[in-house]
Amino acid sequence: MAPDLANDDVVVVVRMYDEARSVGAVVTQLREHFPHVVCVDDGSTDGCDLIARAAGATVVRHHDNLGGGAALQTGLTWARGRAAMRHVITFDADGQHDVDDAVRLLAVARERGLDVVLGSRFLDTPPVNMPWARRCLLRAATSFTRMTTALDLTDTHNGLRVLSRSTVDGLELTLDGMAYASQLLNHVARRQLSYAEVPVTISYTEYSMARGQSNLNALNIVFDLAVERLRGAR
Repeated sequence: MAPDLANDDVVVVVRMYDEARSVGAVVTQLREHFPHVVCVDDGSTDGCDLIARAAGATVVRHHDNLGGGAALQTGLTWARGRAAMRHVITFDADGQHDVDDAVRLLAVARERGLDVVLGSRFLDTPPVNMPWARRCLLRAATSFTRMTTALDLTDTHNGLRVLSRSTVDGLELTLDGMAYASQLLNHVARRQLSYAEVPVTISYTEYSMARGQSNLNALNIVFDLAVERLRGAR
């Protein structure tokens, strides 16, 4: 099936690190709806760059593993180079996300003229097969973000989101680890960007859970955010 040319002004950014097992199917499904998919290979060694390219994606490679924030920023920079780009969709490479959800988030962004549309696991039916520890971690992260940004959110570390051109043009992620998600939301709050959450489903499998960040990494995220706030206060 040819990609939907109505979405020729959209770039889908997919971060990947050793995702040979899943990224081919992810790119194939995305390409049914979006002509422009860029996979940022963050120092992989399993050949996932070749798989993504064969499935129809453009691949940009980091020689070394720089982390989620750096990979996403590389993708955003690539997207900014397309003059026709009006929206960026961020999408995970591990198969957790549903492409139909990405299509729905984009429709909301277009119809309501929003700067940012965020996927939420907690607005509708509770996630299936989400481990208890992960649920507690995500709830704590959401509470922390609500407290520090005053954004009315239910899910703050969901990798499925839609960003407008103006949002992407003004965004520079400097936190290389997974704290980039909170840094992005801080950017939304500081610039008073328009935003909304839309319910999405997440497929939790043994593989995707193994690929996700560990619960202990939450401590690293808090540390990175604290450093960023201290820098901003100078």
